[in-house]
Amino acid sequence: MSVSVPPPPHGVPTGPPGRPEAGEPTLGLSDTSPDQGLAEDLPADDRAVEQLAEGLLSHYLPDLQRSKQALQELTQNQAILLDTLEQEISKFKECHSVLDISALFTEAKHYHTKLVNIRKEMLMLHEKTLKLKKRALKLQQKRQKEELEREQQREKEFEREKQLTAKPAKRT
Repeated sequence: MSVSVPPPPHGVPTGPPGRPEAGEPTLGLSDTSPDQGLAEDLPADDRAVEQLAEGLLSHYLPDLQRSKQALQELTQNQAILLDTLEQEISKFKECHSVLDISALFTEAKHYHTKLVNIRKEMLMLHEKTLKLKKRALKLQQKRQKEELEREQQREKEFEREKQLTAKPAKRT
């Protein structure tokens, strides 16, 4: 039983490592994958491929399923945490709005006090205005009365002067 060794892929040196043989290309960064050409060089037995695939799946599938389940649990926990966080945020916003409402009521109290003071001032000014109007009316009436009395006094004086003035006597 002899095992045949396939020739190395194109670009792979056959000599000792670190020393490329003369005339053979060396691998570089721009070369293709080392798996290229292997499928063509090796004869593939379908049964062997199937067994290898089953072995590979049986080896990695349980770990992958456990990882999938762990990821699902993490996703569920993350969703729960996000919901909790949103609830906490809404509570903080509500508390903040309560503080805003408290400040608003304090400000409203302040402005209400100002409004009450302004109303008192306006009532006081209204009363003063009414008193001044009454006083002005009384003064105006007093002046008119004085003017009327002066006018009457003048008329009386005029009548008196008229009576005091000499009148020529009538001849009879």
